[in-house]
Amino acid sequence: MSLPDLLFLVAGAAALLAALLPGLLDRLPLSQPMLFLGAGAALYLLPLGLPVPDPVAHAGTVEHVAEVCVIVSLMGAGLALNRPFGRRWSSTARLLAVAMPLTMLGVAAVAYWAAGWPAAAALLIGAVLAPTDPVLAADVRVGEPAGADGESEPDRDDDEVRFALTSEAGLNDGLAFPVVAAAIALAAGGGAAHWALVDVLYKCVVGGVAGLAAGRLLGRLFFHTDRPELRLAEQREGFVALAATLLAYGAAEVAGGYGFVAVFVTACSIRAAERSHGYHGVLHGFTEQIERLFTAWLLLLAGGFAVSGGLSALTWEGAAIGLALLLVVRPLVAWVSLHRGLPGPRERAVIAFFGVRGIGSLFYLAYALGHTDFGVAPEELWAVVTFTIVVSVLLHGVTAKAVLGRLDGLRERRARRQGREELPAV
Repeated sequence: MSLPDLLFLVAGAAALLAALLPGLLDRLPLSQPMLFLGAGAALYLLPLGLPVPDPVAHAGTVEHVAEVCVIVSLMGAGLALNRPFGRRWSSTARLLAVAMPLTMLGVAAVAYWAAGWPAAAALLIGAVLAPTDPVLAADVRVGEPAGADGESEPDRDDDEVRFALTSEAGLNDGLAFPVVAAAIALAAGGGAAHWALVDVLYKCVVGGVAGLAAGRLLGRLFFHTDRPELRLAEQREGFVALAATLLAYGAAEVAGGYGFVAVFVTACSIRAAERSHGYHGVLHGFTEQIERLFTAWLLLLAGGFAVSGGLSALTWEGAAIGLALLLVVRPLVAWVSLHRGLPGPRERAVIAFFGVRGIGSLFYLAYALGHTDFGVAPEELWAVVTFTIVVSVLLHGVTAKAVLGRLDGLRERRARRQGREELPAV
């Protein structure tokens, strides 16, 4: 059997599993990412002669594959959000404005003081690991859009936990870019003024404006154009979601802005153009399928990398960075940021705990290492990030269904006692 034939076989099997697993795992305390990581590890432990995944040697490939996976996921996350932008996004604002910067600083402090890394490398690992991930967080995200079955549900709202985690993951992937750029500038000796004016102000604004413009234009084309033959919502083609994703991302990047921000804003703007139309369900369903396919392949490789020597460069100090993020820094700062906010005490604890790490971190690390040297071996940086993702996938994957199920039950019982239709905070 030739190597290309074997790769086709593995890729096809992974794609088939990505379609079968959601139904098979519905009642089990397991997640798809857990199984794909395990399958990747098992494949690479067998004497099959598979090429060893090496993100150091193939950083460009890792960067672009992860990039596609993330932007498709961002489109799906934005389309799924039922809550109009406004005051009820306050949990998202707190997580982005308070929890995310504090997470970066906390992780950077552990890397600087405990691991003895240079300041630029410490800042980089804080920025790389800070964003929560919309790709691997399927069990704690909102579901399909209201009205996905073609029936209008304009008053349906997402519960606070799922909404906060989904909207946070949708925006913080793009908002980590300025700090990654700051780490690159610090390592390469770049100027602070250029970073503040270009990497923070200009690129964030351009990303947001490009996303808003693309979303409004596409929303009009989908739902409100005067020519029925151009009204894409009537044709119900799911791949248009991929077209919208690539257009928004490409336009923002060509203009020098942050494409991640543009894609999520585009998705939210398309959703706002006709909030309860069933076409959102078609678009969301297509993005979810593409996301599952790319995630399956990436996690097979990540599992293979972990057992093929990828974690050999991991020190106890590096492991401490990942564990501190998942068990101390993120839970603590997210809990503090949501004080006296919309979530109830149990919801606040769940939001704080479920900061899933994943594909976005792979993209940011590959991107940064392609620009400069940080004074820490790339193999060690990849080992820390891979270790953190593996622990996050296992920890959050095992607990997500049980915790969210118990929380949903508490809300429903309280709603029945209070005679309310909407679910109360708990």
